[in-house]
Amino acid sequence: MANDSKTWRCGKYELSFDRPRIMGVLNVTPDSFSDGGEHFDPDAAIEYGLAMLDAGADIIDVGGESTRPGFTPVNPDEEARRVLPVVRALAKEGAIVSIDTRHVAVAKAAVRCGASIVNDVTGFTDPKMVEFVKTSTCGVVVMHAGEVAAPARTHATVQLDTSAAAFVAEKAREAAAEAAREAEKPARRRRGKLLGELKPEAKLPGGVVQPSLPFGEPEPTSEPASEQETPAAEQAAAAETVAPAPEAAPAATEAASESNDRLAAMMRRSARREEAYVPTSQLRRFTLPDSAPIMRRVMGFLSDQARTLIHAGVSRDRICIDPGPGFGKSANEDIVIQRETAKMASLGYPLMCAVSRKRFVGAVSGVTEAAERDAATFGVCLGAIQAGANIVRVHDAAGFAQFLNGYWAVAKPQPRRAFVAVGSNLGHRCDNIRAARDMIAEIPLTCVSNSSKIYESEPAYEMRQDAFANAVIEIKTELAPLVLLDELMKIEAELGRDRSKKAKANGPRTIDLDLLWMDGETHGGKKLRLPHPLIGERDFVLVPLEDLMHDPARFFRYNGVEVKEPEDRVGHIVGELGRM
Repeated sequence: MANDSKTWRCGKYELSFDRPRIMGVLNVTPDSFSDGGEHFDPDAAIEYGLAMLDAGADIIDVGGESTRPGFTPVNPDEEARRVLPVVRALAKEGAIVSIDTRHVAVAKAAVRCGASIVNDVTGFTDPKMVEFVKTSTCGVVVMHAGEVAAPARTHATVQLDTSAAAFVAEKAREAAAEAAREAEKPARRRRGKLLGELKPEAKLPGGVVQPSLPFGEPEPTSEPASEQETPAAEQAAAAETVAPAPEAAPAATEAASESNDRLAAMMRRSARREEAYVPTSQLRRFTLPDSAPIMRRVMGFLSDQARTLIHAGVSRDRICIDPGPGFGKSANEDIVIQRETAKMASLGYPLMCAVSRKRFVGAVSGVTEAAERDAATFGVCLGAIQAGANIVRVHDAAGFAQFLNGYWAVAKPQPRRAFVAVGSNLGHRCDNIRAARDMIAEIPLTCVSNSSKIYESEPAYEMRQDAFANAVIEIKTELAPLVLLDELMKIEAELGRDRSKKAKANGPRTIDLDLLWMDGETHGGKKLRLPHPLIGERDFVLVPLEDLMHDPARFFRYNGVEVKEPEDRVGHIVGELGRM
């Protein structure tokens, strides 16, 4: 019930979690760890994104920078060049698009192009990213990316007159050195007296006598430099600070930028399989490290960042959390985190499982090649779903949709309400509609719960044809929307509907079945759009719906559909033809 009650507001979309949602991975990169280069061309990426939607993906996560272990950072301009055409094209087809980026400029541009979600691998630790999303309505994904340190503080350089600065600095250094020597003399005498009392003096070759140290280590013969400068020395250091030569500035800036890319540095360490939290390679009594310190870090970070966003003005129902498997974590730690999915789900935010093809999945399954880890990925995702995960981020969206549909049909009885529009203007129109109703009732896991009257309407879009008979059928179904659509298209084929390329669009037909709406479902793509994008302009749909619900215009407006006034619609109802 807790899972069912969660919702995720992402711009104009609202996702419910009466079933898990599938986020398809679309890497527009040449170097991603499992599919680098496959969809680097924008046209290929768009085609693949639409294919994932048609196969069952609910969300498409578009990324232009690989964050695999050992990745090379990408300039934000180059990242935007890669992803923006893809985001724009998918959003135009009604897709819920997520932009996978850590750069605020890329996030802003993607949202302007239609992205509904910002998936930040650095967990919104950049104040500029927080500032942007608080002014937007997009959904956000807060990810834990290992031990990415806070940004280093930067200090402004000061330009002084060099002749005066050098003189001041020299005097300050001399004063500091003299003060340090004077302060050291009493301490040195006390230390020597104490060491002499602790151990007898030792004679070195040549007759040199030296006091022995408590642990047998000889005292250094040279004085170490002081670790903390005196205030005078600090003043001298400040006085000596000058701006770098103009010709050196670009190189210095580039080097600083590379060294300050904390995510890249962390993932380089991850590539060397370094442990992020506690050393787990030492001898121990248990197969996995203690979960408490690991989960304190992960859940503490996710909770803190979510609260930071809420305090900034981002509503709670826009926030999703992701523990970030593979980011600065060992295989042991990733397993610990996955086993604690229920604890993370209890935080109350939608929870993402993004384990697809990760190294730890290979470690537990024995599969070396990343692209061959999909079956193992599905197993880990299933465990996460059972423990409360709401969204699964996978590379093989088609395969996981089949996997999830099979599991859900058996494990989670869940009939949902849907509406199917039925139309015919060839042959015995009313008989065709009644035959379609009877065949819909025979679809597996589906029943017909109500039907409108049959109405006669004017043709819509293509006027040179006979009038249509129209009705709307209310059903309950446990099938996924795309599976139900396939069943409806089989009925069309059985009743003689011609969907070949030679058939005229919006022309005469023996039967036409349109899935209009399904409870809790939002979908985009070429094959299926939910809610149906043309409901609001079709009189031959809205009038029959009045037999099944109170005020369908208001209902669909609430669901984000633009509904036109009766005089502005197409396919106006002209009469009744009888009951179903």
